[in-house]
Amino acid sequence: MIQPSDIPDIFTKRDLFLQKVKERIWAHPCDFNDTWRNLKSSVNKNDRRLAAGVLMPLIFRESPSDSSGTEGSFAILLIKRSSRVAQAGDLSFPGGMLNPIGDRILRYIFLYRLLSAVRQNTYGAAAGAKSPSSRLITLFMTTALREAWEETGLSPFRTALIGPLPTYNLTLFKRTIFPIAGFVENQGLFHPNSEVDKIVEIPLASFYRPDSLGSLQIAASGQKTSTSEYPCLIHHGNDGKEDILWGATFNITVEFLRIVMNYRLPETRKGPVISRTLSSGYLAADSTM
Repeated sequence: MIQPSDIPDIFTKRDLFLQKVKERIWAHPCDFNDTWRNLKSSVNKNDRRLAAGVLMPLIFRESPSDSSGTEGSFAILLIKRSSRVAQAGDLSFPGGMLNPIGDRILRYIFLYRLLSAVRQNTYGAAAGAKSPSSRLITLFMTTALREAWEETGLSPFRTALIGPLPTYNLTLFKRTIFPIAGFVENQGLFHPNSEVDKIVEIPLASFYRPDSLGSLQIAASGQKTSTSEYPCLIHHGNDGKEDILWGATFNITVEFLRIVMNYRLPETRKGPVISRTLSSGYLAADSTM
């Protein structure tokens, strides 16, 4: 079992960790093209998965005692979905469905900035602006930035592209996520819209704390015997409330840590067990996470 002493010290070093993240992500094969091709090749349009772009925002909170601004702690920025949308109460990355026409137009506004970031982060022959997936990377980055701005007020020009993460197929919905990692700096205040209950920051170190990892037992509304169990992270925020990270966002984060840190998820069944019943409207079709 992972002990608190095993939390990587590099999480407290801004420049060193960002450099490692960029190197590992761009060295990892990007599957955007293959996934996109598979989505488009579906014979039955009614069964075709929809594509969503999400942003995995990394933030660095400086240590009050560090005047250089290079030591502190890394965290991921999440939104907690409000009661006005489906999957209320879930934690997710900012993001949403691809707008094929609008996002392609908006992409040209960000194109120079996005491609410059891709070129700066070139590690290996398959990475960078010459990558076969570069057009899809910048397209889904545009989708993620647009949605993040709408949901949280996150400025697209305060977010630096880091690179693509492996695509992820949702199990409860016919949707495929194209995740993009980005680094948010000097954002200032966020301005969540009505879809967002609050902004939640979860330190990456939490994934190395045994008491933060557990299991979530899910039952559908009206069903008393059929339950499903998922690994989860239990986060206690500054507001004193407990939030549960599970599902796609949890798995994408674990995959990110695996790529960057060779992370292995410990046995979560040895941790706390949380029970939850999904509302009858949970599977409404407007969700992307």
